[in-house]
Amino acid sequence: MNTPTPRLPIVERDEWLRPVEEEMNRRWERYRRKVDDIRRTAGSLADYANGYRYFGWQWDDALDGWWLREWLPGAHDVYVFGDFNNWQRTEIRMHKDAAGVWSAFFPAAMYRDRLTHGSLYKLHVHGDNGWMDRIPAYARRVVQDEATKNYTAQFWAPAEAFDWRGDAFDASQNGDLLIYEAHVGMAQESEGVGTYREFTEKILPIIKKDGYNAVQLMAIAEHPYYGSFGYHVSSFYAPSSRFGTPEELKELIRRAHELGLAVIMDLVHAHYVKNLNEGINRLDGTDHHYSLPGAAGDQPHWDSKLFDYGKPEVQHFLLSNVKYWLDEFHFDGFRFDGVTSMLYRHHGYVDFDCRERFFDAGVNGDAIAYLTLANTLVHEFRPAAVTIAEDVSGMPGMCIPVADGGIGFDYRLGMAIPDFWIKYLKEVPDEEWNIREMWSVMTDRLPEVKTVAYAESHDQALVGDKTIAFRLMDKEMYYHMDRASENLVIDRGMALHKMIRLMTISTGGQAYLNFMGNEFGHPEWIDFPREGNGWSYAHARRQWSLAENGFLRYAWLGDFDRAMIALVRQYGVLSDGYAWNLLMDDLNKTMVFSHGRLLFVFNWHPAASIPDYELPVQGPGKYVPLLSTDEKRFGGQERQDMRGEHFSFDIVDAEGARRPRIRIYNTARTATVYLREE
Repeated sequence: MNTPTPRLPIVERDEWLRPVEEEMNRRWERYRRKVDDIRRTAGSLADYANGYRYFGWQWDDALDGWWLREWLPGAHDVYVFGDFNNWQRTEIRMHKDAAGVWSAFFPAAMYRDRLTHGSLYKLHVHGDNGWMDRIPAYARRVVQDEATKNYTAQFWAPAEAFDWRGDAFDASQNGDLLIYEAHVGMAQESEGVGTYREFTEKILPIIKKDGYNAVQLMAIAEHPYYGSFGYHVSSFYAPSSRFGTPEELKELIRRAHELGLAVIMDLVHAHYVKNLNEGINRLDGTDHHYSLPGAAGDQPHWDSKLFDYGKPEVQHFLLSNVKYWLDEFHFDGFRFDGVTSMLYRHHGYVDFDCRERFFDAGVNGDAIAYLTLANTLVHEFRPAAVTIAEDVSGMPGMCIPVADGGIGFDYRLGMAIPDFWIKYLKEVPDEEWNIREMWSVMTDRLPEVKTVAYAESHDQALVGDKTIAFRLMDKEMYYHMDRASENLVIDRGMALHKMIRLMTISTGGQAYLNFMGNEFGHPEWIDFPREGNGWSYAHARRQWSLAENGFLRYAWLGDFDRAMIALVRQYGVLSDGYAWNLLMDDLNKTMVFSHGRLLFVFNWHPAASIPDYELPVQGPGKYVPLLSTDEKRFGGQERQDMRGEHFSFDIVDAEGARRPRIRIYNTARTATVYLREE
């Protein structure tokens, strides 16, 4: 008699998944077979994901010399050349083994004075596409020649290894996750490319002062086109050299840890750059090296190449990359970019209008298995690390533990939230905003799916789009942000800017994200140097001085954000889960909800300020205002007394139950947070 297969916990808990239980089981079995094979042959995922300790340059104590290894199964012939042999392309031939790995050995006795820290090198590969000079996939440093603009791999072997002693940071001790999304290159105020060192010295203290406890770094892996924002990666093991050295990146992370900041890497495993000169495309001469052959290997929407997640060597390359950044650089987790594109062969360009969309022929099972392996690896190797999925589809199980049948991410990005705010700001006058729709969008998430809420990210700050501040105040920001100026557009914009952020952080999820400069309403869009702007860096920077100028209103927005973050941290708002809805007053566009002892009152009406406004509260007691978007210290009018005390009184409802209420001055375009004192 056959024993029935136990039902996966994810299916047991969710009746909606019962009709697709067979597909869920197949998904789980594909992952289980892969992970079992890995553990049987390598012992553990962490031991398996050691490609960075075998490929590339590796020192051999026994033989007293360096090995260089690269996986190039389709190549016919491979040579290594560089400044250590006067750039003679066909002098040092590599040798191929049965697995398609090419290697060459460099005895120290012969190369000690020639192959030195900083030496430049390339591979000369003969493949189906002819002879080409290429950069190895496992190169740990790639530099650009200022004169020719060509990229070259660099032998990177400092005399002393980076000293990580004393770095015992544990991100799990930080409490609620408050992420400051940042780009090292454009973090500085001067026109040019910022460095790891400048970010360490100037920007980390700002993030710490603002109260965030995590920094999410974009554009870390090497990418040839600066304006790609780091999303067209060419060298997956090389930190971008345009910002400095690997050691300077490590110093940035160590300093962040000293300040109590986790460092999350924006990891791009969804695709890779098509470039032949800089990237891994056709590295062995074939079109199916890291990709599927033909059109199946292309990401047509992003003009890039896709990984073949089902090929064991590609799986090994990517999993080793995950461990590499955790191990060598002490990152505290990853925000996986482009997850929707990975999950589906149609890359998500469909309407997810029915359950079957998540399990039809368009689903990439190999990619799901890879992501599940990656999450397992991260959490086994660094239990305190966090993983965040950028996924718009809502794939079932995305943030469910692997052991329960899920894919294993800790969080997903609440991408519908910024889309909603932009839609409202573009299309709906605020006197017509629907508070019930606002509430629905902010709280539309499954209880088990932890969500990173954000009002806007770098996407909304790019040329072609607008930040919330710019949509609210537009050109008026250039003329009326001084504190002496009186301008209704600015007053409205600042009020809604603060309310939108407070609404997002208090109702949208269990974590929060802000892109650098947006907290104080940075006026400029992001426009990287390009031919169309004369290769200017004028808009590829952040003007911190605006927020530090005591005569400008930007400081007020920054001060509010700092106070908001402090309040959220102090009272555990994010970890409290869903807000408890107490009142939806459509006529006066007022919503009231609670988190523990905190009472939130949002009046979205553009004009209706109501004295002695009566509202329900979560329990009897005295309610005192802690924070208001209308306070003078944040550029408001402070129409209510922040020292006021509001004592509850009971009313008897139709069922005879006693319901506590308070009365307040409910001012227009204002959000106020009260503390209940019993």
